[in-house]
Amino acid sequence: MAKYHTGRFYPENREKYIGDNINKITYRSSWEYKLCEMCDQHPNIVFWASESLSIKYRHPFTKKISNYVPDFFIVYVDSRGRKYTEIVEVKPMEQANPNYAKSKKDKEAFVINQAKWETAKVYCKKKGIRFRIITEANIFNNTKYSKGIKKNRPKTRRRWHMS
Repeated sequence: MAKYHTGRFYPENREKYIGDNINKITYRSSWEYKLCEMCDQHPNIVFWASESLSIKYRHPFTKKISNYVPDFFIVYVDSRGRKYTEIVEVKPMEQANPNYAKSKKDKEAFVINQAKWETAKVYCKKKGIRFRIITEANIFNNTKYSKGIKKNRPKTRRRWHMS
């Protein structure tokens, strides 16, 4: 993962933040900071919160029940005016995709994350909300991981000519 860059985020659009304490929004990486900025500034995001939810899951190695705290809870409106709610987790590709997990630490993190995310998917399905994992391939263009990511952009632009 990129260098850890932690700190406090102070939103400009305070009315959009629905977490417990607006003065204690903590980001744990520069990627999470970027997502905080987007949530605060994007006009289609209606509400958001950081680390506001706890989901119980069974740890795959210890077999104990543990708490999973997803990074973001986001409510947004799409271009057609439909409202959606999502839980969003920000992780490096090495911990989100087994094909990129090379070290023992990353492989273990991937297994633990899978257990968390499977439980989160069940939770989300029951609540009628979406679950999404965001990696550097989704945040940054032209990374070694972004080459396989399909973008929702047309391949060519139509140009209209006035005669």
